[in-house]
Amino acid sequence: MKIKADYANAPQWKEVLVKSRLPEQLQCLDELAHNMWWAWNYEARDLWRSLDEDLYEEVGHNPVLLLERLSYERKQELEKDKDIMKRVKEVYAKFRKYMDVKPDASRPSVAYFSMEYGLNQVLKIYSGGLGMLAGDYLKEASDSNVNMCAIGFLYRFGYFKQSLSMDGQQIANYEAQNFNALPIERQLDADGNHLVVDVPYMNYQVHAYVWRVNVGRIPLYLLDTDNEMNSEFDKPITHSLYGGDWENRLKQEILLGIGGMLTLKKLGIKKQIYHCNEGHAALCNLQRLCDYVREGMSFNQALELVRASSLYTVHTPVPAGHDYFDKDLFGKYMGGYPALLGITWDEFIGMGRQNPDDHSERFCMSIFACNT
Repeated sequence: MKIKADYANAPQWKEVLVKSRLPEQLQCLDELAHNMWWAWNYEARDLWRSLDEDLYEEVGHNPVLLLERLSYERKQELEKDKDIMKRVKEVYAKFRKYMDVKPDASRPSVAYFSMEYGLNQVLKIYSGGLGMLAGDYLKEASDSNVNMCAIGFLYRFGYFKQSLSMDGQQIANYEAQNFNALPIERQLDADGNHLVVDVPYMNYQVHAYVWRVNVGRIPLYLLDTDNEMNSEFDKPITHSLYGGDWENRLKQEILLGIGGMLTLKKLGIKKQIYHCNEGHAALCNLQRLCDYVREGMSFNQALELVRASSLYTVHTPVPAGHDYFDKDLFGKYMGGYPALLGITWDEFIGMGRQNPDDHSERFCMSIFACNT
C-alpha cells in the first residue's frame, strides 16, 4: 500500500545530546572544565595537558572537548595513576577553596555589559582589545571578590578567522561554534527548561536563549537568538560579532542593553552599579529609565537616579569607534519609547546628539551613554 506524501505527517525532529560519562573519581573535572577559572590558573591548564597531551593539542586546549573525547581505556588508566589523581585532587581543592569565598559585601555590586569578552581562545566571543579588556575585567573582579555579573552574546560564528589569498588579500572565514562543546551551561528556568527572554522590537518580540559562563566567581550571561522561535531576519542577530548592516547592529544593541536588563530582571538580579563597556550597551539605561517611570517617578527623577548608579567607560576616543544611527532607522525600533518616558521624540533623540537641537545629527549611542 502506497501512502500519498500529501497525507503523511511531517517528521518531528527532537535534538538528543549524547555525552560520555566520567568515572566517579574524575567527575570533579567536569565542574572544573565548565568554569573559566582554568583560563588564568596554570595549574589547571597543566592538569588538562597531563590527561592526554596529544588530544589536548588536537582539541585546541578545550577541556570540555578533551573530557568528551577521552577514551574509556584512558579514563581507566587515569584512575589508576596515583600521581595524576593526586594532582586532580590538589587542583580541585584549590578551586573549591577559591569558589567558596563569599562576595565582599562592603563593595558596590555591579552589572557589567559588553559586546565582547576575551576570556580564552576556546570561546569565540571577542575580536581584539575591547574583548581582552572586558575579559580581564571579569577575571580581576573574580579575584577581587566583587559581587558582579556580566551580560554579553553567545555568537554562533564569533569573529572571523583571518587567512591570506595567493595574492595577499585577507580572507574572512566564519566557523560555526558547537555550543555543546564549549565551557558554557544552559541557564534554566524554574521548570528546568532553557531560560528564554522576550525582547520588544516595537511591534514584535525577539526571543533569546540565555547561556551562562562561569568566570571564576563571576556569572557571565550570554544571549542567543539563533533558535527556531525567531524569524530568519532575527536569528542572525547573534550570529557574528560586529557583523551585518546598520540595522542588524541596532538590533544587537537593543538586545544587549534592553534585553540584558530584562535578563537580569527575569533572573531576579539587582545590582547597585550598571557599567556599560563602550556605547554598545547604552540602551540598558533606557530600560532602567522606563522601569523607574513605570514605578511612578517623573522622567527627571528617574534620570537622576540612573545617572547616579551608572558607569560608562570607553577606550576608543575617535569618532570611527562609535555607533551613529539615522533617525529614521532609530525611530523604526525606538519610536515608542518617548511615550513610555513621558517626553517628546525630539527630547528623546536629542539625548543622543552633541547638539540636541540639530535635527540633521544622527543618534550616537556613546553620547546617550554620557547623558545617562
